[in-house]
Amino acid sequence: MERIFNFSAGPAILPAEVLQQARDEMLDWHGSGMSVMEMSHRGKEFMSIAAKVEADLRELAGIPDNYKVLFLSGGASSQFAMVPMNLLRGKKSADYVNTGEWSKKAIKEAKKYCAVNIAASSEDANFSYAPAQDKWVLDPAAAYVHYTPNETIGGVEFNWVPDLNSMVPLVADMSSSILSRPLDVTRFGLIYAGAQKNMGPAGLTIVIVREDLLGATMSGTPTMFDYKIHADNDSMYNTPPTYAMYIMGLVLEWLKRNGGLAVMEKVNIAKTGLLYDLFDTTDFYHCPVARSDRSRMNVPFTLKDAALDGAFLQQAQARGLIQLKGHRSVGGMRASIYNAMPIEGVAALLQFMREFASDHA
Repeated sequence: MERIFNFSAGPAILPAEVLQQARDEMLDWHGSGMSVMEMSHRGKEFMSIAAKVEADLRELAGIPDNYKVLFLSGGASSQFAMVPMNLLRGKKSADYVNTGEWSKKAIKEAKKYCAVNIAASSEDANFSYAPAQDKWVLDPAAAYVHYTPNETIGGVEFNWVPDLNSMVPLVADMSSSILSRPLDVTRFGLIYAGAQKNMGPAGLTIVIVREDLLGATMSGTPTMFDYKIHADNDSMYNTPPTYAMYIMGLVLEWLKRNGGLAVMEKVNIAKTGLLYDLFDTTDFYHCPVARSDRSRMNVPFTLKDAALDGAFLQQAQARGLIQLKGHRSVGGMRASIYNAMPIEGVAALLQFMREFASDHA
């Protein structure tokens, strides 16, 4: 069967090599006589998988020893509550930067637990840019500063890491950009990310948290929402998403074989550059995001005539180019181009877009 090019924002495309290896190991993992799906999470077979997944993630992302890596359930959305529950540490407020739909959801949830100071926002321009740090107004009493480095829906990406010059922890929702470029983990107090875009299948959430931030949860925090509980139990307090962790491990091995994050960054720049070059040389397609803040992962665009949207999507699907419809909250189109999207997929999309524009000029 010929595979299509899947531009879904998540769950998203996985490397073909990974899927093939998972297929080959489905019934019998390394001579164990069983599938990873069937393994006890405390058995020696799965414990070896879990240890390697963490070791490979630490190697690829350069995670220091004083950071814990947690493998959790609940999606990145559960972190909207877990972050304030764990990081307020007796303080009453937190700073949030509002750059789109996922920032707004994080802010809404945090307001249940503390006062939220909107340190900066791009809502004034329909979330089409990343606010420059010199425009941020931070609360000196805030427990932490939260931002979303890449907004999956709006296609706005911070191509820089905020420099807080203080002891206030920086918290980042990296769900759609993690592992797409080199990362200096020491700049952050906590990073969280859903796996279903760049790391593996849905159902697994990664938290990378500095050890000194553990152990001071707010009163009434459920046991399952306490980072220290998970850290003290090596993410085995309850049954973690075992098969998703296994697939993530295969993705990490694929990343290592293909040169790691520095090489992946170059490839991602080249892939999205093809589309952005088209937007900048034609008036048929338009990208609403400021050029300096365009995402390398999620590329939103509109057609000159919105009446052509249906035909565009129908014809794209006929060419094996799927999941290009924009999020319902913003409309238009969106091509999500994560690490696993081959450049051939982007080239095929580009060719179709040029032909469609020519046919409807």
